Amino acid sequence: MQKRIIISVTLLLLATFRLPVVAQEVFQKEFIEKGRSIYSQNCSPCHGPQMADPQGAFDLRIFPPEQKNRFLNSVTNGKNGMPPWGGLFNKSEIESLWAYVMAGEKKN
Repeated sequence: MQKRIIISVTLLLLATFRLPVVAQEVFQKEFIEKGRSIYSQNCSPCHGPQMADPQGAFDLRIFPPEQKNRFLNSVTNGKNGMPPWGGLFNKSEIESLWAYVMAGEKKN
């Protein structure tokens, strides 16, 4: 009963304030690991090891999940001081980076 009330109130608030609802993507573990490997070798010098301590670069730990196209475009074509990676990585590899960024680093 309580769960039903919470869901009803949540839906009412979303309808009232017209907040965007973003479906959370589900990624295969192997795909995330592929992205982690690419990130570790290529992105970590600027965005920090395991996305921690980004030395002046964008903090990917707070990248908005509803802006996937912005991420893909920035990685492919570059942005501000970030070089374009589209010539080095194929679409699947860039998608795996997205998976890694969205999955985040899990603390052991």
